[in-house]
Amino acid sequence: MKQYDFDKIIERRGTGAIKTDALNKVFGMDDLIPLWVADMDFETPDFITDAIRKRLDHPIFGYTAEPEDFRPSITDWIYSHHGWKVESEWLNFIPGIVKGIGMAINALLEKDDKVIIQPPVYHPFRLVPQKNGHEVVFNPLKEMPDGGYVMDFENLEAVCDENCRMLILSNPHNPAGITWPRETLERLAEFCHHKGLIVISDEIHSDMALYGNRHIPFASVSEEAAACSITFGAPSKTFNIAGIVCSYAVVPDDGLRKRFYDWMEANEMGSAPLFSSIALIAAFRHGEPWRRQMIGYVEANIDYVVEFCRKRIPQIKPLRPQASFLVWLDCRGLSLSHEGLNSLFAEDAGLALNDGEMFNPGGEGFMRLNVGTSRHILEKAMKKLEAAIKHLK
Repeated sequence: MKQYDFDKIIERRGTGAIKTDALNKVFGMDDLIPLWVADMDFETPDFITDAIRKRLDHPIFGYTAEPEDFRPSITDWIYSHHGWKVESEWLNFIPGIVKGIGMAINALLEKDDKVIIQPPVYHPFRLVPQKNGHEVVFNPLKEMPDGGYVMDFENLEAVCDENCRMLILSNPHNPAGITWPRETLERLAEFCHHKGLIVISDEIHSDMALYGNRHIPFASVSEEAAACSITFGAPSKTFNIAGIVCSYAVVPDDGLRKRFYDWMEANEMGSAPLFSSIALIAAFRHGEPWRRQMIGYVEANIDYVVEFCRKRIPQIKPLRPQASFLVWLDCRGLSLSHEGLNSLFAEDAGLALNDGEMFNPGGEGFMRLNVGTSRHILEKAMKKLEAAIKHLK
């Protein structure tokens, strides 16, 4: 089996990468170690770049039909990795998952309909509904003594009024990296189906379960879940191809699928650009060995961060993720204000992370660390953070 080099350091500055080239705009300085935007610094695997190069050999890039293997490659991957049998007609291309959320909101909700989210959670879950004119209702996750989270079903019952028509689910959860248990998903499905809520399940991190944990697709847990849900997925996080938009929707229910996909067809939103299908098929047909090696490297990076904090900066408590390359750092032990925490990481330590408050209520005092980078860079970053905290003392 081919061995891939995840220690390789690749210079991304000057390539248009948000992670590096937007540092000055966002942080006011451009000499930071970028550990924020949720893409990895690992080289996109050769089987994807080779497939794109092969197509580049043909000199015409005109209107393109959906490749024959587009849908089978998705359904085969989902079944082999998650045990969910998806029918071909349930699928459709979407031009990105955040865009898909906006499309579902515009296609399926009325003016006064509300959207429920469960913070701390990925910030577009709030921003997209709000910017489309819908009230967002918070059902905060309950923090457990071990630093993990569970859903608060009692509060969900209390905040869900007759105008609530959609719930956006992060599965696996971003930023805490939770692979939700089957019992939790079944209970959520029963509640949402009973209340008439459409569940938008963002499962973009589904193929990055860690440490033997398993991702469970929301729509697979029950008939109620399948009847009330739209699932969004993509190979982009797993194979580090976020700049090549190759996302897809899965809608098992006939009526819900017709409403959503008819709107997409009317607005010509459902056709994949040329290289999207090529990258997706290459990833799902040839990517398993690379994925397994990448998962092992990410796990080792997480272990390094957890152990480093335990031994050298115990004021910071990382929540070990069950999925993804993002680590939720509990920095409340530093007793810093929001501004002080951001200043410590950026100005003192020279690190660019996402601050917890952007993930809505419950994110105060946290930072989100992207460990999808070479060990050398991660070690340098953690040592700079340690030195900044010592200076702070």
